[in-house]
Amino acid sequence: MAQTYVAPYPAPVASGEATIADLLRSMRTHWRYIAIPTILVFIAATIFVNVVSPRYTGEAKLILQTADSYYTRPGQDRGADQTQLIDEQAVASQVQVVMSRDIAREAIRRLELVGNPEFDPGVRDVGLLRGLMMMLGLAKDPSVRAPEDRVLEKYYDALLVYPVGKSRIVSIEFRSKDPDLAAKAANTIAELYLAQQEDAKKDLARSASTWLGQNIDALRTRVADAEAKVEAFRARTGLLMGSGTNTLSAQQLSELSAQLAQARTAQSDAQAKAQLVRDLIRDGRAFEIPDVANNELIRRLIEQRINLRAQLALELRTLMPQHPRIKELNAQLQDLEGQIRGAAERTARTLENDSRIAGGRVQALQAAIDEQKQVVVQANENEVQLRALEREARTQREQLESYLTRYREATARDAENAAPPDARIVSRAVVPQNPSFPKKLPIVAITTFATLMLSAGAIVARELLGSGAPRPMVPVPAPAPAGAPVGPAGSGPLDRPGTSDIRPEPLRPGTPDAAPARAEALPPPPLRGSRYDFGNLIERLERIKVEDRARRLLVTGVDRGPEAVDVGRGLALTLAGIGRTILVEIDPDEQVSAEKGFTDLVAGEVSFADVIGREPGSKLHRIPVGTLKYDTVAAEPEALDVTLSALEKTYDWVVCVFRVNVRTDLVRLFAPRVDAVVIASNLEPASQDLVRTYEEAREAGASDVMVAREQAVPEMGEEAA
Repeated sequence: MAQTYVAPYPAPVASGEATIADLLRSMRTHWRYIAIPTILVFIAATIFVNVVSPRYTGEAKLILQTADSYYTRPGQDRGADQTQLIDEQAVASQVQVVMSRDIAREAIRRLELVGNPEFDPGVRDVGLLRGLMMMLGLAKDPSVRAPEDRVLEKYYDALLVYPVGKSRIVSIEFRSKDPDLAAKAANTIAELYLAQQEDAKKDLARSASTWLGQNIDALRTRVADAEAKVEAFRARTGLLMGSGTNTLSAQQLSELSAQLAQARTAQSDAQAKAQLVRDLIRDGRAFEIPDVANNELIRRLIEQRINLRAQLALELRTLMPQHPRIKELNAQLQDLEGQIRGAAERTARTLENDSRIAGGRVQALQAAIDEQKQVVVQANENEVQLRALEREARTQREQLESYLTRYREATARDAENAAPPDARIVSRAVVPQNPSFPKKLPIVAITTFATLMLSAGAIVARELLGSGAPRPMVPVPAPAPAGAPVGPAGSGPLDRPGTSDIRPEPLRPGTPDAAPARAEALPPPPLRGSRYDFGNLIERLERIKVEDRARRLLVTGVDRGPEAVDVGRGLALTLAGIGRTILVEIDPDEQVSAEKGFTDLVAGEVSFADVIGREPGSKLHRIPVGTLKYDTVAAEPEALDVTLSALEKTYDWVVCVFRVNVRTDLVRLFAPRVDAVVIASNLEPASQDLVRTYEEAREAGASDVMVAREQAVPEMGEEAA
């Protein structure tokens, strides 16, 4: 029987969303729909920029600022910073003033735009179409409008006024076919704006001076009447003014109060001194009294007393106390002390007399103050009315002075050049040399590029909107891989020439092998060089419900063929193109590897970084078998759970593969810990070995068990037959 290899799965043109390659292919196919409109628009834009009449733009710039100096500014505003009053709203307001109709009408008159064919539609002849529209009422007859009103619309179309950035600069642009007119118009509009500002200030000052002049005479009369009432009331009530701002009665009361305070002070002082003298006399220290000690007689008596004490002390050295001489000296000493005491008594009596005199004065002053208080109280009642009259007179006078000051300022500002406008020209318009429209190169380039983009976008949009239509599967031949397994020709049904298929399906013992219906969605392209198409298998695996973790898979076989290894590795490589995938190799036999791997990781002898490696040429990560026997894994199921949980937090797919024949105990160990068990076998569905493996996986607690089998492909000659 002839033998043939199974060719790699052809790369189909997917049905569903269009790829970038599809879009590029469609653009290459329909290049005429892009090139022809682009060339036509390029030609039209080139003709337009060379035929259209050029427009020139004249630009003048104004700066808004307070033109008043310190001396020309009103007195009440001299301390204020006037530049802070011009904000963004003020600039925007002045822009509207520049565009006002008053300035527009005056500019039209000065520039003589009436009769200019560019701006006056009444100069041109009325065409047939416009005449018909005028008859139907769809257009206005320019002849029935005022000449300036006819020009206003064109004038505003040519005028552009705008603030420059966030500054106080206002730019005035005017467009015209005549460059001289464009520059002259911009300068004229700026000058008219400044003249309007100056006239507005003058009008305001003139109206203010007129109103103030009419009110000043009447106000002067009211001031004179108010001041006369004040003086008449003052004379009638006797509220004569003393020194300062006090009346005479209040001033007298103040003086009496001061004299009373002095008398009380003198009385207290005399009483205190008399009491002190009495205390010193009682203590025998009369000579310490200042008034006594300062007396010339007392001073001599004290000196004699000192001499007698010295003489007595000298005599006591030789004489007894009862000696006549001693007694004589003691008598003289007592007489001197009596004289000193008498002088002190006289001093005390003198101070007491002074105290009594001061007390009498206090009583007299108190009586005078009481009488003066009655006078002051009566005067205060009259003074309240007087203050009201004075306040009224003062208010009238202040108002008169304020009016006079403002009148003088308003009269001064009404003079020529006394009220400069709050703006000035910082840049006058010059005659432009280059037209502002059309910009030939930018217009041609932008329109051509826009047409190119729109044409390409239309084709892309058509391709995307039509990408939902089914696309034919076009086989793309590929060379056979070296060492590709071979099989007998015609050993299975033919789905598509040159293709093979992995058919995931639940296996029911005793049922014939029926090919399941293909899913409507096209599976992802197969792994290059593989014998299998994993599209349908992955589609079914993706329907497994999981929550915030990776999907765990177990790939096993029935006999000792290479199906489990081929399917497991190919499936893992394909899944690596979809998401993060790791392949865990399991060898249930007694043989172990010399390379650290999964068994060592479960036993805790190595870390994840020590055993995880990358499959060459792909994104797939791989963990080898390990150096320990799998009895170690079976003895520590909790460590196995921890290891699988750690892997599922990092990866999207965890694929465990039995490298050789299956051990029932390991199937029972892994089956309840995975989301699906894939049995790779080409046996007939009724095979006892396949049925036993399926039942063992089910009994072990696998939630989903599916069988993957390869379909044979006939030889080219048989296919042709």
